[in-house]
Amino acid sequence: MKVDLQEEIVLPEGVNVDLDGSAMKVKGPKGEVNKLFAHPRVSITVDAGKVVLSSLKATKKEKVMVGTFTAHIKNMVKGVQEPFVYKLKICSGHFPMNVSVSGNEVIIKNFLGESVPRRVTLLDGGDIKINGTEIVITSPNKEVAGQNAAKIESLCRVTNKDIRIFQDGCYIIHKSGKNIS
Repeated sequence: MKVDLQEEIVLPEGVNVDLDGSAMKVKGPKGEVNKLFAHPRVSITVDAGKVVLSSLKATKKEKVMVGTFTAHIKNMVKGVQEPFVYKLKICSGHFPMNVSVSGNEVIIKNFLGESVPRRVTLLDGGDIKINGTEIVITSPNKEVAGQNAAKIESLCRVTNKDIRIFQDGCYIIHKSGKNIS
């Protein structure tokens, strides 16, 4: 059944939204996030203090896209007010490993006694800090923070060994708003 859809997102004070075609830029006190929202049957407009998503005679696919766009925009607004934080725990039981950050690259030396360091290049738009045995990733963009945490965790994946015994690695212990451990 086709219905007319309209979703409104009220913007809090201090958050500005600029829409240029399908590119949206959200600015706030703690940062700035850019994202493309392109769909032929979903229109986005910015009115005084709110973002309006609408679709005329929407089918199930358009309803899904409006819901997805709404969730992304809410995450963008939330991120520019208070950045998303992901925490990883560095666990090294067998060999003492050394984790360091060089620019936008994370380098892990002596992982399971390997002589060649493991490296991963991170996405731009996030801040990374190492505090003892904890890695803290902060970004106003939830996707960038989550993807960087996942890249670091998968960098330390143990292969061809019993993971019940070889538990060395970097593991996500805190997602934005959720404790995992």
